[in-house]
Amino acid sequence: MPSSIIDRLELTAGALEGERKVEAAVAAAGIAMNGWRVTPIPGSPEGYNGDWLLRAVAAKAGIHANTTEEATYPFTRHDVTGAELDGSKGRYTLTFPANQLPPVNAFWSVTMYHGGNQLLVQNPIDRYLINAPMLPKMKRDADGGLTLYIQKDDPGGGLTANWLPAPNGPIYLVMRLYWPRTEAPSLLPIGKGTWKPPGVVRAS
Repeated sequence: MPSSIIDRLELTAGALEGERKVEAAVAAAGIAMNGWRVTPIPGSPEGYNGDWLLRAVAAKAGIHANTTEEATYPFTRHDVTGAELDGSKGRYTLTFPANQLPPVNAFWSVTMYHGGNQLLVQNPIDRYLINAPMLPKMKRDADGGLTLYIQKDDPGGGLTANWLPAPNGPIYLVMRLYWPRTEAPSLLPIGKGTWKPPGVVRAS
């Protein structure tokens, strides 16, 4: 076999193995919290201090990230039981109990991506995230909590304002907490804070 073909095969095999290692590192990144993964991010090339696998994890999970003090990024492909999220197979809810919205000094958001390509999901209401500025128009639960409806079809019944449209396939969710609080309740320090992101629950 010509050496050029062998070289190409070896390069391809190396690329596939590298992708496998990065995927595995993303799945195990940081600390597990109710089905979400939360990991400290340096936020600059110097901050990684040669840990290029962690840099690859940040790129794979979200292209780029600020420092943990500027923003934290819980992400998930799973519900609270560990089952993979899939809009073609189920409907889901994400409920923030009363007075337990993400604790931030700036604002927060929950963004929907297609789990297969990590791109935003085209939908009939052109909604790709739900964030703090949208709260005044959203419907609160009877106890004052906030429930988001994660599904491919409009939940109707006055709940459209709380609908985060999902793809007809695998789901990838990213929560962005900008300028997270350091005093209780707080997600920081990661793994030791008094607040944790609530789990995504499959609707019955």
